[in-house]
Amino acid sequence: MRALLQRVSHAQVCVAGQQIAAIQKGILILIGIEELDTQDDINWLCSKIVNLRIFNDENGKMNISVKEMNGEIIVVSQFTLHAETSKGNRPSYIKAARPEIAIPLYEAFKTQITKELGKEIGCGKFGADMQVTLCNDGPVSIWIDTKNKS
Repeated sequence: MRALLQRVSHAQVCVAGQQIAAIQKGILILIGIEELDTQDDINWLCSKIVNLRIFNDENGKMNISVKEMNGEIIVVSQFTLHAETSKGNRPSYIKAARPEIAIPLYEAFKTQITKELGKEIGCGKFGADMQVTLCNDGPVSIWIDTKNKS
């Protein structure tokens, strides 16, 4: 499971011109799921994300988590995080999980991150053509791959 976290001052997701989710200060999570991902990956990743200290404290140091600051989270599925670009110029997505595997894991991820954060989150729509708008605060962008925990 791969996640690209972006610290945002605001973000929104639209499908077919309609806003389906929006947040203010918090984290936009782009999540990519692969065939070998499990509930253990979800549990580890969700805990890591909500406790990651990427927000500034009163001294301007990144020392506060999204949970501590009562921030918001928006989750968007993005299979392209598993792009393989080593051969040619057209990315391959062979490592990305097929929908019958990815959808249940995506739903489990949303449930677990909601539980870890302790409040509702915003979500994109799996498989939809989405328009994601955000203001990256910092900018701060962090890549996490559950296959590289150490």
